[in-house]
Amino acid sequence: MDNCNNYCVIMAGGIGSRFWPLSTQDRPKQFIDILGVGKSLLQLTFERFNKIFPAENILIVTSERYREMVLEQLPQLDSDQVLCEPLRRNTAPCMAYATHKILSRCKDANIVVAPSDHLILKEDAFLEEIRKGMDFTEKNNVLLTLGIKPSRPETGYGYIQVADSCEYDDYDNLYHVKTFTEKPDRKMAQLFMETGEFFWNSGIFIWSVKAIHEALSKYLPDVNTVFEKGYKYYHTEDEVHFINKAYSECPNISIDYGIMEKADNVYVLCSDFGWSDLGTWGSLHENHHVDENQNAVWGNKVFLYETRDSIINMQGEKTAVVQGLEGYIVVETDNTLLICKKDDEQQIRQFVADVNLAEEKK
Repeated sequence: MDNCNNYCVIMAGGIGSRFWPLSTQDRPKQFIDILGVGKSLLQLTFERFNKIFPAENILIVTSERYREMVLEQLPQLDSDQVLCEPLRRNTAPCMAYATHKILSRCKDANIVVAPSDHLILKEDAFLEEIRKGMDFTEKNNVLLTLGIKPSRPETGYGYIQVADSCEYDDYDNLYHVKTFTEKPDRKMAQLFMETGEFFWNSGIFIWSVKAIHEALSKYLPDVNTVFEKGYKYYHTEDEVHFINKAYSECPNISIDYGIMEKADNVYVLCSDFGWSDLGTWGSLHENHHVDENQNAVWGNKVFLYETRDSIINMQGEKTAVVQGLEGYIVVETDNTLLICKKDDEQQIRQFVADVNLAEEKK
């Protein structure tokens, strides 16, 4: 692989509503030290990819409102490497923007696209899969994704069904993709696990700029045309004005639905590198140290009594005494307290909507 042609696009525009109240629209989860390691999820993701990509070839796609936060947390970046979206339009416009900006600089680019807020426990194994994937996409006109061997019948993830294995080099985990499936119910997720044909969809993609450009032209021609018009504006002061107009003309559509489910040159590397999308408090609980009663605790002054299988997150130096809870989430920030059942955490988005509505009425 030619290092100067390798690019990484990190998607960091989400609002992280399921991690409320710790994650807010003003400071969503990718900018927070949610793991308690002294670095935000975005910083950890950048450092992980910086081991195989030069810093100048790493682009961050985020919301315009988070631009300064990205540059503050990643001072290694030039402002031109922060691609700011004026509107939320899902992942297809995001990737079209990044594709054409990279294409304007390097017609032989090989690209990895990854979310900013995932947990990778086995980093060496992960980077090895990335290298393998990039070798494959550099030499073949394909769209590649990383699939994760499921460890439980998870209903919060999308799934990839594999077809026949693909012979390439000495890879033993490369397959043609048969289908993509959105989040299933528990019965279907259990069936997926039992067949051995289904893998979690990690949302991590690898492709050459040529392959993704061809796919955009074929399957999302309207979106592609919008960003093709930007070549005289990319890397100039007029880029912001052009992108503001471009996004107003784009539909809200995901790359999975817009391209990956339709293309016939889609492959998957099936891997196991300790992955979690950290999408919920429950997923954080599964990947955090727990005490003898299966409680995950953040905070220096937390006292628990007859409490089991719970998440307690206290900010600052506040003292918390919790007694008699089982299977609960308790999160306190400067001006908000959340107490809800772990099993009901999917309702957090509704809680946020209700709180915001109440604030607007004041």
